[in-house]
Amino acid sequence: MFQIIEKKAVMDVRERIAKGEHPRREIINFVKTAPVGTIFEIHLPFRAEPLIGNLQSLGMNVIVNELELMHFRLMAVKLDEF
Repeated sequence: MFQIIEKKAVMDVRERIAKGEHPRREIINFVKTAPVGTIFEIHLPFRAEPLIGNLQSLGMNVIVNELELMHFRLMAVKLDEF
């Protein structure tokens, strides 16, 4: 579902969440299987503290930006294998 292009994975799950889906596990599994050095850019309709916590528990630093109302961007880099 997600793909890496030039070491960057952009995941915009706002529409999926609006439809009632909960892709957190899918995002975490993708992060775990991605190569070291991958940059993740995740777009969400809210801050998503549980997802932030999951990424941090994997040892990743997460930068959160509110780009506009109902549009948050999480940025993280995979530095180690999990």
